[in-house]
Amino acid sequence: MKKVEAPTLEAAYAEASKVLECSISELQCEVVQHPSKGIWGFLKKNAIIVATCKKVAKPVQKTKKIKEEIPTALPTEEETVASEIIATLKDEVVKVEVTETVVEKKDAVLDSFFEADKEEVYEEADVVYDELALLIENQLKELLEKSCFDIDVVEVDVVDNTALIFIDGEDAALLIGKEGYRYNALSYMIFNWLHTKYELFIKLEIAEFLTTQQEMIRNYIKPVIENVEKQGKGKTRFLDGILVQIALEQLRERFPDKYVAVKTGREGKKFVVINEFNNPSKSHH
Repeated sequence: MKKVEAPTLEAAYAEASKVLECSISELQCEVVQHPSKGIWGFLKKNAIIVATCKKVAKPVQKTKKIKEEIPTALPTEEETVASEIIATLKDEVVKVEVTETVVEKKDAVLDSFFEADKEEVYEEADVVYDELALLIENQLKELLEKSCFDIDVVEVDVVDNTALIFIDGEDAALLIGKEGYRYNALSYMIFNWLHTKYELFIKLEIAEFLTTQQEMIRNYIKPVIENVEKQGKGKTRFLDGILVQIALEQLRERFPDKYVAVKTGREGKKFVVINEFNNPSKSHH
């Protein structure tokens, strides 16, 4: 009897077959834990099986005493996005008796297993998103309360893997700063915090600054788009801070089949180039 852990059930079967020195069809397996990809890399679970070989094993030089009883359950590993959130999301250990015919039918069994649990996974994701949004919102409020800015609105929503953050108040303009320099610094700081801790991207809106910048860039890149449509390539002028990221997003949306990337000039200034995928270097000249 051997407990085996692997990223997938197939890998677990193969490893058990190798360890017990028999074919997969000769295995008697008990699935203790099904694998799960998790959410944003959290709650990920490996497959865990307990396997025995139905044929008499070949003698080996070193033998180990094997317990006669198979454990009825194994404690699951509690993984956390934040301890306040995942404490309510406990993983269940699922036990399924695997017979000889499972080897031929394992794909169908796995498909039906994940189909049955699909709604539960979506509900779990919604819970995590809602709880994570509330956690981030409270932490941002605490941060801004300690600042010298009068900010009375902080709202956070998490959609897919992006935190949508809205901040407003009497000092919103001061928080943005001249030409958006404070906005850029705050956006950079929040991104590094949320991406490092929760693997989230962000969209930060202070008052209507982001919306205004998006509209400005949308108007600015119109002639750039026309030039690309005629010449097949093009580039923007040098852009500062958040503007280069907005231009990148809008141009990638407009030209999904082209090479669209941020480049850095000699003085460290950034701009966006649009070219064909097979020759992205031409726009440098």
